[in-house]
Amino acid sequence: MPDPLDPLILDMVEWVAREPRSYSEALEVWRTSCPRLTVWEDAIDRGLVERRTGHGGAQMAVTARGRSFLAENGRG
Repeated sequence: MPDPLDPLILDMVEWVAREPRSYSEALEVWRTSCPRLTVWEDAIDRGLVERRTGHGGAQMAVTARGRSFLAENGRG
């Protein structure tokens, strides 16, 4: 049975994949205090997105697993 959060997680991974996103921007847009809506945490726990630190500060990036997730769902 698919996770009911999969559509939101897919949206989040696609959003990160579209253009470079800062860690703070991603947190602001996708973090929630609702314990039943764990999109941000689930995407990271599944290894679909990751935080990378570079010269411009912390950035979010889609992982290889995240790109596969997008492709499997017709978005990559």
